[in-house]
Amino acid sequence: MRRLLLFDIDGTLVWGGPAKTAFELAMESVFGTAGPIQDHDFSGKTDPQIARELLQLEGLPDEEIEAGFGPLWEEYLGELKVRLVGNPMTVLPGVVTLLDHLDGMDDVALGLLTGNIVEGARLKLGSVGLLDYFRVGGYGSDSEMREDLPAVAIQRACEAWDRSFPSSSVVVVGDTPRDVACGKHGGTRTVAVATGRHGIERLAAEEPDRVLADLRDLEQSLAALLA
Repeated sequence: MRRLLLFDIDGTLVWGGPAKTAFELAMESVFGTAGPIQDHDFSGKTDPQIARELLQLEGLPDEEIEAGFGPLWEEYLGELKVRLVGNPMTVLPGVVTLLDHLDGMDDVALGLLTGNIVEGARLKLGSVGLLDYFRVGGYGSDSEMREDLPAVAIQRACEAWDRSFPSSSVVVVGDTPRDVACGKHGGTRTVAVATGRHGIERLAAEEPDRVLADLRDLEQSLAALLA
């Protein structure tokens, strides 16, 4: 295999869904507050990072936050699972065609690099039939700091495929400046996709290896990912 492709989830593969509502309800249930959640920037952050930031803004001490994380994730996953039934994620244009093509290539390995906790990622992708494309990943439940996740995902890929993946053979694909930054931190190539909240110019300012408007054009997407 000559490439390990690590995809972000929200804004890159899928859009929408009930996660923010589930997250807010879980925060209120466990901590009594969700903080200033409506105006908070979620993009490119891990779930634990978002929760901590919101709770710190409400003045909660780190000890109380840490103690509540276990119950928080349990509550969040329960809310998410129930709500995804009637409000599944929406697959972004071109994604299924691209994943089908990549999945059929013997020299490409597919994984995830996402701020979602692992079970949240599985629920979201499972709601739209995308989960089986991805054997490994690095998740927000592995580290609160997104910059740590490329190394986690690469190590899991090395174990899953029983081979090494030097960072030069790895591509991080995402829709936010933080996706680009974490890939660079891990020494990987980066491909930014303007299918989330950030436009092409904003993403280009982070100097990824390639910037795509979206993943609709299969030939263009493959050229960017497999260069």
